[in-house]
Amino acid sequence: MDSPEDQTYDVVIIGGGLSGLSAALVLGRAQRRVVVIDAGTPRNAPADAAYGFITRDGTPPGALVSLARQDLEPYGVQFLDSSAEHAGQTPGGWAISTADGATVRGRQLLLATGLRDVLPDLPGAREAWGRGLLQCPYCHGWEVRDQALGVLGSAPTSIHQALLVRQWSEDVTFFPHLLGALSEDDERRLRNRGVRIAEGRVGHLALGPDDGGPRPLQGVCLEDGSLVPCSAIFCEPGADAGLPLLADLGCEMRDDGCVSTDDIGRTSIDRVWAVGNAADPAAQLVPAAGDAYRMAVAINAMLVEEDCETCREAEESVSEGA
Repeated sequence: MDSPEDQTYDVVIIGGGLSGLSAALVLGRAQRRVVVIDAGTPRNAPADAAYGFITRDGTPPGALVSLARQDLEPYGVQFLDSSAEHAGQTPGGWAISTADGATVRGRQLLLATGLRDVLPDLPGAREAWGRGLLQCPYCHGWEVRDQALGVLGSAPTSIHQALLVRQWSEDVTFFPHLLGALSEDDERRLRNRGVRIAEGRVGHLALGPDDGGPRPLQGVCLEDGSLVPCSAIFCEPGADAGLPLLADLGCEMRDDGCVSTDDIGRTSIDRVWAVGNAADPAAQLVPAAGDAYRMAVAINAMLVEEDCETCREAEESVSEGA
C-alpha cells in the first residue's frame, strides 16, 4: 500500500480522538479515501477513565481510541502518527505538512484536534489535573461523591459549578479566588444550597508525598497558610484550540478560544470543518461523536455534488472535442 503522503484523499482528518475517528468511520464506510493525522496528545489523557459513554463507562481514554481504531480496520482508513504543522491551499483543497516532513493532500479538511486546557496559575494544578483537580461533575462526580469537595472560582460560571457539585456531596467549599468579592445574590444562592465560602485567596493545591506515582490531592492551602481538606477540586479551565496551522488556514475563532463553525460544522474557510472540543469546549464524548457522524454525512454530500460537477465538466470537454 502506498504511504499516506503518496496519495490525495477525499478527506484529511487532523486529530485521532473519538470525534475524528467517528467521522473517519462514516466516511470510510462511504468508500471515501480518508487519512487521520494524530499527534497522540488527547485532551483527556490525564484522566484514568472516561465516564458517561454508554457501553464503555469507565474505560480508560487510550483504550477507547484503540477500540475505535479497530473498528476502522475494514474500511481502508489510513493513519499518520505525527502533528500537523502547516496548511496550504491547492486547486482542489488543502495540503498539510507534518512535523516529520510528510505532506498529505485532501479535498476536504476536518479539524478534530480538541483543545488545550488553560489551568489556573496555581502550584500543584498541573500535577493534579485529571485526578484531584477536575472539571466536569457529570464525568467525575460519582467517583468522589459524599467526600469533601472544593470548587475553585476561576470563571464567571464557577458559581453555577459550585451549586451543581453540591448535588454529589454535602461537604462542598467554594473558593472565590480570582472572582474577588461575591455579590449578595451569589452568596445567598451558595449558602442556601449549603455551600461554604472560604475566606482569602488560594495559595496552592496541597498534594501528597511524591512516591514516584501520581500524588493524591490533600486539599487547598490558602495564602494565610491554612489548609482546607478536599478529596477533589472542580474548576473551569480556559480553552485554547490554537494550532500552528490555524494561522495558515485563517479560520475565524470564537471568544472562548475555539474555532467558529456553523450548525453543521463548517468553518469560515471553504473546505475546512471543525468538530468536538476544537469547536466547543464543553463537548462531551457522546455528543462529539454524534456531531462528527452528522458532519461526515454533510462532507460526503458535498463531495458527491463535486463529483457530479466533475463528471459533467468531463462530458462537456469530450463533446467539445468530438
